[in-house]
Amino acid sequence: MSADVYEHTIQVKLEHMDEMNHVNNVVYLQWTQDAAYAHWMSKAPPALRNQYKWVVLKHEIVYNSPAFLQQELVVKTWVYDYSGAKSTRVVQIVRKSDNKLLAEARTL
Repeated sequence: MSADVYEHTIQVKLEHMDEMNHVNNVVYLQWTQDAAYAHWMSKAPPALRNQYKWVVLKHEIVYNSPAFLQQELVVKTWVYDYSGAKSTRVVQIVRKSDNKLLAEARTL
């Protein structure tokens, strides 16, 4: 894991749930995007943010275990590697109570 890890906590809410009473897969993708944006905004100075924009070429998400209503989750993200204008970002979503990895995404 990179030394420059950004993380924040999420409380699972009713709007995150699907008909099977766990967090919907699409929500994990949104959390992945939100974490990447928050990381970028917290680290990149305004001049850099104005000069460069990033776009997603590919997402890969592995779902290990479900999350449920009112659980606290920790979303961690970092840039794993880069080459030229491309980088690979990792996002891990972990249940706070037992540190269980629920989902991991890699974004190019």
